[in-house]
Amino acid sequence: MAADLNGTARTALVLGVSGGIGGEVARQLTGAGWRVRALQRNVGSNANAGGIETVQGDVMDRAAVMRAAQGCEVIVHAVNPPGYRRWADLVLPMIDNTLAAAQAARATVVLPGTVYNYGPDALPLVAEDAPQQPRTRKGAIRVELERRIEAATARDVRAIVVRTGDFFGPRVGNSWLAQGFLTPGRPLRTVREPGTPGAGHSWGYVPDVARTMLELIEQRAALAPFARFHMAGHWDADGTQMPAALCRVAARHGLTVRCGAFPWPLIYIAALFATTPREMLEMRYLWRETLELDNTRLVATLGREPHTPLDAAVEATLLGLGCLPAAQNQVAAVH
Repeated sequence: MAADLNGTARTALVLGVSGGIGGEVARQLTGAGWRVRALQRNVGSNANAGGIETVQGDVMDRAAVMRAAQGCEVIVHAVNPPGYRRWADLVLPMIDNTLAAAQAARATVVLPGTVYNYGPDALPLVAEDAPQQPRTRKGAIRVELERRIEAATARDVRAIVVRTGDFFGPRVGNSWLAQGFLTPGRPLRTVREPGTPGAGHSWGYVPDVARTMLELIEQRAALAPFARFHMAGHWDADGTQMPAALCRVAARHGLTVRCGAFPWPLIYIAALFATTPREMLEMRYLWRETLELDNTRLVATLGREPHTPLDAAVEATLLGLGCLPAAQNQVAAVH
């Protein structure tokens, strides 16, 4: 049981618990003995499931966030607007509310960082002190978000930022792997590759990211007030290793998979009419350029980086997304 000196279980607030990274951090905190509280707009019949206390409220409502954060030592800020929509309207007010709540509760803010912060000038190997000069609107918003977090340390707020590449995992449906490479809920038959041949790409397996956050949370008192860490994650040096792992795992489950090109031309057409395709095109440079994250600081702090072997991570992901026969059989049995 994670407890303070008085033997009382420590409490963490997770914002974005219905998402892949927020849900995984909440589960791992609970497993480590923390009391976990989640703020959600819609509290259904599964409220308080898995030992997580659910309270109703919106992250855009500062009073609701501050009420939910009372008595919390940690606030995990893992909330984002759905898809690529309304980032300019929502992302910064959300973090401002979290920082106000953290200041009032004297809590440490934990943020999953993105690689959107970096423009081509910082590539290919990116350490925590690399210049953040993005060439996209989303990147500029993320840079300002982290700037506000760092500025809040002057008001006695402490923060941990853990940055990794593209998320993937068994409960991560809103990701490039789940939405770009394959189709969730269907046996894997085709792998769509969005990257330029030879361009390296960084991936972050969500259970490993959550484990890293948990271990850094346990050491938070010894960290700098604004502590930023990069995870190497699963580094695909030429863009071929992730597709190859998907094919290997599928073959072990009796599936024959072919590789095909991602339909970028269709995205260009769709971008004329919809926001999400336009935003996808804006971030396409991350599939054309090599971006590798330097985890030297993380390894020096923890002694190593939590790391699940690639094939095991891919298999768990495909099972969770319903893309392997075993997962299909489980779904059929339920229905």
